[in-house]
Amino acid sequence: MKQIKMIKRITVGLLSLTALIAFVVYLWKEYGIEKSNPNNFATIGDIPTPIGFERIESGDMELGKYLTSLPLKPKGSILKYYWGGIADLQELNYAVVDLPLLSNAEQCADVCMRLRAEYLFKEGRYSDIHFLDVQGNMLYYDGDKSRGAFEKYLRKVFDVANTYSLCQEMHARDLADIQPGDVFVYPANSQRYGHAVMVADVAKNTATGNTAVIVVEGFMPARSIHVMRNSEDSTNSPWFILDEESDNQTFDIFQFKTTDLKCFPQ
Repeated sequence: MKQIKMIKRITVGLLSLTALIAFVVYLWKEYGIEKSNPNNFATIGDIPTPIGFERIESGDMELGKYLTSLPLKPKGSILKYYWGGIADLQELNYAVVDLPLLSNAEQCADVCMRLRAEYLFKEGRYSDIHFLDVQGNMLYYDGDKSRGAFEKYLRKVFDVANTYSLCQEMHARDLADIQPGDVFVYPANSQRYGHAVMVADVAKNTATGNTAVIVVEGFMPARSIHVMRNSEDSTNSPWFILDEESDNQTFDIFQFKTTDLKCFPQ
């Protein structure tokens, strides 16, 4: 009889513990760091800088303004594939950029080209919209202000450009001169897929000289454009502090060489 009572107590205890764990997991998912855009920021520019840092004025001020004005989807928004399914690697998502994908081919390098093209299109700088394809051909946009022609052009670019062509087109940038609109990019090789992330925001700490950046990325298979989460930051911030003494720069699961920083030709 005593054994039966003891088993009942243990069972009740285990059920209570299970319920408590489930409740804690629920709270963590609902209010913790897993939640996308936890503070419901409207734009990238609304995300506060780390303590002691101030945003810098970029060389192309209008490009910097465009990138920091990119709208973010509300708290809790998840990454979705182009065709609508829930994407893997949700842990990379700090906030989803409210910009619908145009193609199932719109992956990492394509997102970098897309954001640059969207800025130039918005400014009416149609003749400046051009990208290199993998064969070394420059593809020029010639559709003026037609949104339909612009999106058709971008879909063509996405089909024939990638991290390799992006590396060929862009110029090296010293880490000390990093600007919004720059791209960390490396092409695919026999060991790994290529990857590219665009620098959307830059801040400096004048006391320490450190630089912090927010990066935006796409991924494969094509999924929502998003601000990358810094999973190593206990304050749940998307800012990454660059290591200017290192040959490598790490953004969550991706490691770039410092020399992988590139800028589009002016």
